[in-house]
Amino acid sequence: MVENKQEEIDELEENNELYEHHRFVADAGQSPLRIDKFLVNRIENASRNKIQEAASSGGIRVNDNPVKANYKVKPGEIVTVVMSYPPREIEIIPQDIPLDIVYEDDHLMVINKKPGMVVHPGYGNYSGTLVNALAWHLKDLPLFNSEDPRPGLVHRIDKDTSGLLVIAKTEQAKNHLARQFFDKTSTRSYVALVWGQPKEDEGRIEGHIGRSLKDRKQMHVFPEGDFGKPAATNYTVLERLGYVSLVQCRLETGRTHQIRVHMKYIGHTLFNDERYGGNNILKGTTFTKYKQFVQNCFKILPRQALHAKTLGFVHPWTNEYVSFDSEIPDDMVQGIEKWRGYISERDE
Repeated sequence: MVENKQEEIDELEENNELYEHHRFVADAGQSPLRIDKFLVNRIENASRNKIQEAASSGGIRVNDNPVKANYKVKPGEIVTVVMSYPPREIEIIPQDIPLDIVYEDDHLMVINKKPGMVVHPGYGNYSGTLVNALAWHLKDLPLFNSEDPRPGLVHRIDKDTSGLLVIAKTEQAKNHLARQFFDKTSTRSYVALVWGQPKEDEGRIEGHIGRSLKDRKQMHVFPEGDFGKPAATNYTVLERLGYVSLVQCRLETGRTHQIRVHMKYIGHTLFNDERYGGNNILKGTTFTKYKQFVQNCFKILPRQALHAKTLGFVHPWTNEYVSFDSEIPDDMVQGIEKWRGYISERDE
């Protein structure tokens, strides 16, 4: 039951959609009334300022069309309040957890998430998450709401994936950035260590991604599109290291586990990706010495070898395109170096 509930939440959040929080139908005898006044009378503890902010960011809709705060509600119209996060009964506790902040201004910040940090609270992870850290960092800003399970968050990466995330600090920035991710106009590239050597130096992987029909904890590629949602990943081989390869992946879409699933789909599972079988020795020899070498690599790099290296988007205030780069984390660097050493010794 718990796992199914978390799956529902994951499926909602991965689409960067807006979610209905309140719904009202204007009475047949309703005289024209400004929508901010209309909602103040119907939503408990709502201020006109808060409602006006929601309207300015596209969160107030009449008959499913965004309206401004001065819109006058008419009889029979359906008024909804929608926000960029699904309603949830999880209170976010601010925690003073250090963040690696790459860039910050009055509108947003870009952080470099360490591997092992869960992005947001969920069943089994109520504290110590990135969102708990953000709630502390943003607690003095109007954006922070203890009922919002995703303060400032407009996209995410997996717990054991490291790398760049952009965080919004205002409602205007949050909606602007969320729209870019929804419209696929943001740019993201990842670096991954994968098993085997792709035949081509570069390629494009297409295939609908959805939850596996056999194991709900895994995502799966459905090539015919009967299930799942469209997904596309472009890859380039950066370095061939014998039984593994270092690749760059550029996302056209942002599905759950997209790179992990797409690379497995073409026969190149991410190195030490336990969920998708990459923690087994998928390529190489049967020699005991080699097996021990791989096990040592797993210890050095105890997670899927995936890092969100670059991130680009249009700044929601300046309307200028900005881009950010990050260093490959130490555990991946050490793992790559060990494979380089192995290949060097093998070729001597």
